Amino acid sequence: MIENSFQHYLLGLIAVANNIPALAPFIALTVGINKKIVNKLVAISSAGAFIIMIISMFFGTMILDFFGISISAFQIAGGVLLCNTGVNMLNAKTVDSISDKQIEHSEIEYSKFVSATIVPITMPLTTGAGTISTITLFAAMAKTSHTMLSLFLAITAMTLITFICFYFANNLVKILGSIGISVLIKVMGLFTLAIGIQFILTGITTVYKGLG
Repeated sequence: MIENSFQHYLLGLIAVANNIPALAPFIALTVGINKKIVNKLVAISSAGAFIIMIISMFFGTMILDFFGISISAFQIAGGVLLCNTGVNMLNAKTVDSISDKQIEHSEIEYSKFVSATIVPITMPLTTGAGTISTITLFAAMAKTSHTMLSLFLAITAMTLITFICFYFANNLVKILGSIGISVLIKVMGLFTLAIGIQFILTGITTVYKGLG
């Protein structure tokens, strides 16, 4: 059983949010851009991630109820999704080349930069299907255990971590290097895989008890 506490919620979000893999495309998107504009894009990206996570927290279970999907079924489905994500992260060989993703910024308007930051940086690289499903399941557990405040604080902390990762993206890449980033991705992939398996086991156990 997954414990319902701030640290467990936060660790789960850190594992599935995939901020480290998002650094390379973010740097490619912002290379050569004025620092003030980059800072605005960081703020927009972080705010977008926060909004998506909060919507998932408060309305995720309502959407499941609307479509008649049980939490157990969603736990199993979300677990499979996270397992797939975790395996892909574990099998990642190298970090994508930043130079291969550079964009001719002089031909792109600021509004298009904002759009490009939200997609794919905010979604799906930072708050994709894995993060949304994880928060939805966390919210279902938080309502039962009366730890919604802990989950909200974990989401807020995750937003701050996202902001810091993007704000210091160039420094992090230089300090960690490609090997360091690859190691971090694999470690987070292992945690993501473990969380996915736990969700599947919890879902199956709940269904099995319901049949008894």
